[in-house]
Amino acid sequence: MTIIDIINKKRLKKELTREEITFAVNGYVNGDIKDYQMSSLLMAIVLNGMTDRETIDLTDIMINSGDVLDLSKIDGIIVDKHSTGGVGDKETLVLGPLLASLGIKIAKMSGRGLGHTGGTIDKLESIKGFNTKLSEEEFIDQVNKINIALVSQTSNLVPADKKIYALRDVTGTVESIPLIASSIMSKKIASGADIIMIDVKVGNGALMKNLDDARLLAKLMVKIGASYRKPTICLLTNMEEPLGYAIGNALEVKEAIDTLKGSGPSDLLEVVMTLSSIIIGAVKKIPNNEAKNLLFKQINNGEAYKKFEELVEAQGGDINDIKVSDKVFSIKSDKSGYINKIDALRLGEIAKQIGAGRNTLDDEIDYEVGLVLNKKVGDKVEKDEELVKVYLKNKDVSISDILSCFKIDDELKVMTKLILDIIK
Repeated sequence: MTIIDIINKKRLKKELTREEITFAVNGYVNGDIKDYQMSSLLMAIVLNGMTDRETIDLTDIMINSGDVLDLSKIDGIIVDKHSTGGVGDKETLVLGPLLASLGIKIAKMSGRGLGHTGGTIDKLESIKGFNTKLSEEEFIDQVNKINIALVSQTSNLVPADKKIYALRDVTGTVESIPLIASSIMSKKIASGADIIMIDVKVGNGALMKNLDDARLLAKLMVKIGASYRKPTICLLTNMEEPLGYAIGNALEVKEAIDTLKGSGPSDLLEVVMTLSSIIIGAVKKIPNNEAKNLLFKQINNGEAYKKFEELVEAQGGDINDIKVSDKVFSIKSDKSGYINKIDALRLGEIAKQIGAGRNTLDDEIDYEVGLVLNKKVGDKVEKDEELVKVYLKNKDVSISDILSCFKIDDELKVMTKLILDIIK
């Protein structure tokens, strides 16, 4: 068996055996197989796909390439929530403390962001002193004590996925449903949770651009989870515009805090409430409406925000020290009308250009910069009314670039749904 044989077999649209996938993955991780050879195999997979059996085998091989967390010392059912990523996605910062305030165990390992803005870990590190690197023992102990810990992935958790993903990112092989599913699920299963909740973002600002592909991805991830007896639930949500108003790390933390205090944006709250009520139903077997009432009660009585304060304190952060840039510019509309479209992807790219995101994992993020929208799709805007506040530090932004992200018409068109589907 050689890597050339395996590449040719997949190029000819044939199904790879588990042994062949193992040979390719392990050979690449240990350096016997070169970047150009693995990129050829990845491109063949992108073009010709993988069967469900191949995808499940690939997931398992990547899981076993490194550590698998044993969370059996955590008392209770453990939940891990993942999002496929989008612009302004700060759900975990709200959902985690909210569920933890109701006694649900949230043990989440997250990566750093690559693209529009930082990931959950970058956002948390915009809080001065917040420590995202806990030992496994500290991680377990904290979840037992306060029901929640949010930490960065250990260096040896699914190392095969880390190396393969880095190669996919620079070789145009990211957009493959089997490769996306195996990448996500290998990390989630290796992280040790009992129930996996995934928000699959769909639209302009998301990896999955259309609903059909998003459904295929969700069904495949649910099938992978079932093969490990890990109930996996996927919520498909609209990412045609940014989630909430804030785009940028510290700005998103502040918006998450507002949401936990009951004054956050309605779209962010709707997604969080939908995800959270599904999780409560899975863990506590409580009907959806009753679950939502419990969640609103935790926000209204202050317990949800109190749990966020506990989380920040437990991991060494200062909740009163979340800095945003004081170099703030107002971008105003050049016409009156109704906002029928906001280009989420372009706004995310602009946020990255001014320092809120990164092109490579080695890039430094500026936590203090970003954008805050003043209007959403469906809103009426007057000429010279503010559309966006821009928080800058060392880089400039084009006003015309930002204005081009907003489609303003004389009439309001049909609004799209925020919650698109549930797959389980």
